[in-house]
Amino acid sequence: MKLPSFTRYDWLLQLTALPVYIIIYNWLIIGDNYWHSWTTFGMATGIAVVISLSNWYTISYINFEVRSRYVTLQHYTKRAVPGFIMASVSSCLHYSLLFLLYQWVNLPGFVPDPFRLGLVLLISVIAVAIITAIYEGIHNFEYWRYSRRKADQLSKAQLQVQLDMLRQQVNPHFLFNSLNSLISLIDEDPRQAGAFAEELSTVYRYLLRSNEAPLVPLTNELEFIQSYYHLLKTRHGQSLTLVTLIPPSAENRQIPPLTLQLLIENAVKHNIVLPDQPLTISLVADEQCLTVSNNLQRKSSPVLSNGVGLSNILSKYQILGQPVPTVEDDGQEFRVTLPLV
Repeated sequence: MKLPSFTRYDWLLQLTALPVYIIIYNWLIIGDNYWHSWTTFGMATGIAVVISLSNWYTISYINFEVRSRYVTLQHYTKRAVPGFIMASVSSCLHYSLLFLLYQWVNLPGFVPDPFRLGLVLLISVIAVAIITAIYEGIHNFEYWRYSRRKADQLSKAQLQVQLDMLRQQVNPHFLFNSLNSLISLIDEDPRQAGAFAEELSTVYRYLLRSNEAPLVPLTNELEFIQSYYHLLKTRHGQSLTLVTLIPPSAENRQIPPLTLQLLIENAVKHNIVLPDQPLTISLVADEQCLTVSNNLQRKSSPVLSNGVGLSNILSKYQILGQPVPTVEDDGQEFRVTLPLV
């Protein structure tokens, strides 16, 4: 038989309620004679303490067994009703025994009165109902808090899984595109290919490190973008320009990592980048948001795309519970406005 463990609520309730029960029940059973003799007062109080503690422990065991079988909030009636009935029976039996013990020990000043016993039993049942309601309230609140904590933990775990899936999309995607550029440079300009490979190693170290967190400071992303921009300049030269207008007040705000890299990569991938048709990409921010824009000069032939870039960014913001970025295309300029966290 597993014994019940008492919580701080149990001890607090009994330390405050038990002395009150003993005094009231003895006064109801014995009457005013309870106060007129130290002998009567001492004997009755001592016997009542033993009976009351026995009753408390019995009721606690009953509640322990019932709650171990019916735990959830949906089992409220299956837990409360049997618990109330059995606890009421226990109280009635214990205080009936108290009444009989006073007779048996010939308690001075005690006159057996069935009416007084009935009144005590009625009050006991009412007290059990009140205590049952208190315990159920505490139990339900604790279960609700436990369920809420578990739901939060599950939500965080799901969030982490979703973010990890997005990161697994970005890493191979970025590496694949970068290696394609490196292969092209090897044939065209081996010296530039060597410089490109060195910059690529620096950039990829940041990519791996930044993916450890769901959000990174904007200033970190901007430093990374400068390194990434050098890679693009190695490939495209003066055909590509990056304009950055970021106030100092916005640099400490946060965004999902690699967001800017994906948008810049998409702009280069889907637009013509030639000396006579230069591509200009702008990063303009205030304290609330950052806008990434580029002039539109789409390639005549469709570009093979797996849709990782923009959809990845939108998914990250949704998973993190942040406002979704807005996308605008007026035929002359393509703009993505990113909320800053």
